[in-house]
Amino acid sequence: MSTAGSLIGRGAERLTFAGLETPQREARLLLAHVLDTAAAELILSPDRRVTLDEKRRFDELIDRRAEREPFAYLTGRRDFWSLELEVSPATLIPRPDTETLVETALKIAGAPQTPLSILDLGTGTGAILLALLAELPRAEGLGVDVSAAALEVARRNAIHAKVAPRAQFAISSWWSHVRGAFDLIVSNPPYIPSRDIGGLDADVRDYEPHLALDGGPDGLGAYRAILSDPLPRLSPRGALIVEVGIGQAGDVAAMMRDSGLHYTAIRRDLGGVERVVAGAVHSQILEKIADFPVGAGRETD
Repeated sequence: MSTAGSLIGRGAERLTFAGLETPQREARLLLAHVLDTAAAELILSPDRRVTLDEKRRFDELIDRRAEREPFAYLTGRRDFWSLELEVSPATLIPRPDTETLVETALKIAGAPQTPLSILDLGTGTGAILLALLAELPRAEGLGVDVSAAALEVARRNAIHAKVAPRAQFAISSWWSHVRGAFDLIVSNPPYIPSRDIGGLDADVRDYEPHLALDGGPDGLGAYRAILSDPLPRLSPRGALIVEVGIGQAGDVAAMMRDSGLHYTAIRRDLGGVERVVAGAVHSQILEKIADFPVGAGRETD
């Protein structure tokens, strides 16, 4: 019978050979997942005995990770904001960068007890919508996606996050099956130019759904669809907030203004990248965003 320490050592060697950056940590986390225990426990108890079945399951996960299958798909879980989310190959894996969008939406929303209606376009795991509902107890939301499999994951995540009574989900290609107006419309759409997909890390290129990655020839295709006619979907106090790729913020802000959202603001993520663009009809809606750059939030000619 193997011990935890010996398995982690052999697993780390396999992941090192595969070129992964943190092989020891990943091997320890994968074994902790198999054993349903905390990774710290394995540091304290390297002599813990591991059954043959547990070893088999661990070895299988190590082999899959060595082939660059994303860690989150191996465990089926990913932390985002204050939530632990289920993920699957049908969904994009939520990234920390997207938390900038959540933070921006919460600043615009104002007091947590304010009743709000929220629409999440291309909801995937439901990460953005569910994070907002968890922080805004009087808000209700709709998450739409073209993938039925992704929506099933989102529904389970809503239950796990204890916001299911305030969350609805529906099949829709952007606005195609959306009715009514919303106070907050949020989206992390596909924004990678088609020609760049092949150059992505293997973890992303070979495993995550291209439907959630490919933004068309220039990466802006989804924004054109979203901004084709946004005003009827926004309440008078409404704001549209989207995540963007590197170098896209200026173009998306201009597209927002052309669509009738005359006031725009851009926010940077923790890495300093212009990551989120917000648009509104009235300037005061964006005044709650403390760090928008000079010139944003003003109507342009």
